[in-house]
Amino acid sequence: MNTLEKEKMNDRDIQVILGTLLRAGVIISMSIVLIGGTIFLIHNKGAITNYKVFKPELSKFSSIIAIFKGVSTFQGDAIVQFGILMLIFTPIARIVFAIFSFLIERDYLYVLIGFIILAIITISLNGGLAH
Repeated sequence: MNTLEKEKMNDRDIQVILGTLLRAGVIISMSIVLIGGTIFLIHNKGAITNYKVFKPELSKFSSIIAIFKGVSTFQGDAIVQFGILMLIFTPIARIVFAIFSFLIERDYLYVLIGFIILAIITISLNGGLAH
């Protein structure tokens, strides 16, 4: 095998790992949401929240710290929120992994692009530039 064939096989391996990472992230987050929903229904005796009126100020889990506190006490709605948080962080983990793979390949332009994308996502998750 020459070096070009090794690089192509290496790129294919990276793509397989990235695809597996995305699939695993979705499956794990879906499982966490399912478990949290089940716990929520058991603790609330099957009561379902009325979603016809949206009241965001009533949300107990509007911060990551509050979600982790709720998960530590096995609150079903906090576990559901944690599963959704895992779903949000799955593509972020993919970007971080891609940055490391580009570093290994010494493709610094794509490392820079990856960091720019990561910065944009981080800024957006923190509420954007305008507060």
